[in-house]
Amino acid sequence: MNRAAKRIRSLTGRRGRAAEAVELPAPRLASGAEYSIDELARAVRTTVRNIRAYQDRGLIPPPERRGRAGVYGEGHVARLRVIGQMLNRGYSLGNIAELFSALEQGQDVAHLLGLESAVTSPWTDELPVKYSLAEIMKMFGGKFKPMWLAKAVELGVLKVAGSSFVAPSPRLLYAGSELSKAGIPMNEMLDLIGSLRRNVERVTDDMVRLVEHYVFDRFGLGMPPPNEVPKLSDLVWRLRPLVEMAVHAEVARAMERAAVKHLGDRLAYVLDHLHDTRD
Repeated sequence: MNRAAKRIRSLTGRRGRAAEAVELPAPRLASGAEYSIDELARAVRTTVRNIRAYQDRGLIPPPERRGRAGVYGEGHVARLRVIGQMLNRGYSLGNIAELFSALEQGQDVAHLLGLESAVTSPWTDELPVKYSLAEIMKMFGGKFKPMWLAKAVELGVLKVAGSSFVAPSPRLLYAGSELSKAGIPMNEMLDLIGSLRRNVERVTDDMVRLVEHYVFDRFGLGMPPPNEVPKLSDLVWRLRPLVEMAVHAEVARAMERAAVKHLGDRLAYVLDHLHDTRD
């Protein structure tokens, strides 16, 4: 699915619990409520063309035929509103059709949405922060050059937001500003971030492939059995902190090794000549 950040997380809790019930209305007409296709389009603020397309894809049931006229009811209105909400939250028509099909086959759509939430929810508790150019310049002691700004945007460290900039990870920006104040050139730090990202993406891609191969591949490309969906959701939630622990442990080990390798001799020299500074 596209626009993962705008997906239907408002329908699911952090641990995959449904915050709203998703109910598909019955196709039969509600008492006293009848619409022509034009009236239906106006009622749900869509177009006749869209309604016909949804109907062709099986997302809404066909109208009741009365002679040559098709009559729609409140069931159609309710289902079209669900479709509209899901489209606004980033689902494609194919995704919606799959969810509707799963629900009609007896699967709990809350569990399906819970699995999606487990897979696509952000893996960090950081919230993006907006900065003006002046604020960024101040953070870096007035040394943030335009060429560095362009490179930071290219790497996604900063995102342009009108005349301002948004940092998806304020911690990363803060770390960069502190290292810059310590005398490390900004352009070299940005090069390092690019290299780090490539390596991290390669390793994390391999880790996720292991999960995909040994956990998900046994179900094929289609929907897993209904009784397996909650288990898969819980498994992904349990894997999240385990992956973070493994990554942090390896980073700590690598940092210790690098610090000893590159700074150990300097530290030993300082300790050996410590008495010189006392004389």
